[in-house]
Amino acid sequence: MNKKLLAAGAALVLGAGFSLSALAQAKPDVMVKQRQAAMTLQGKYFGPLAGMAQGKVPFNANVVARNAEFLGALSQMPWDGFDASTSGVKSAALPAIWNDMAKFKSAQELLQGNVAKLVAASKGGNEGAIKAAIGDVGKSCGGCHDNFREKKQ
Repeated sequence: MNKKLLAAGAALVLGAGFSLSALAQAKPDVMVKQRQAAMTLQGKYFGPLAGMAQGKVPFNANVVARNAEFLGALSQMPWDGFDASTSGVKSAALPAIWNDMAKFKSAQELLQGNVAKLVAASKGGNEGAIKAAIGDVGKSCGGCHDNFREKKQ
């Protein structure tokens, strides 16, 4: 009985390993759609914050805290979708991403670091510090778009 149970468990583990391997080999066009979806959501949750920092939208600490937390998670998501296998898929991503991955990785880390600072500032409640942190996140986004994203016509 124990041998049958052990064999069944081993088969389950091996099957799960093959399933995980298959999931890790996503199609390039799917990877592009996923990274674009994460970026779209970043824009959704950053937009109101940018409006607050610019004085175009009334400051709301509760919205800042919620959106900053969402951005904290979202800022981690799109990067594995920038695999070299996606370089031929139609998107706004420039070849500079794959030509200078170190610079691209540095831009990712800058964004993630600035989002982490925004999350921390949002918990402090200081409107001036929050607006400065929002500005830093915006600069991170813009810097990456300037270097690695096709300009909109």
